[in-house]
Amino acid sequence: MSKINSYSDAIRELEIIVTEIENASIGVDELSGKVKRAAELIAFCRNKLTATEKEVNSILKGLEEPMAD
Repeated sequence: MSKINSYSDAIRELEIIVTEIENASIGVDELSGKVKRAAELIAFCRNKLTATEKEVNSILKGLEEPMAD
């Protein structure tokens, strides 16, 4: 499996996998590999979203704190 470089790349690859599964364009022999890859991509996206949420919340919290004179 190739390395996941970005959230956008992961989403794009997930969309391809979902389309292949929906269209039944992959065989049974490939299905478990595709599902495993999809799980890896979902985990990557979940971790990226969680990290981004924490970072944004930290930035917003910093904006709420009064500035030191």
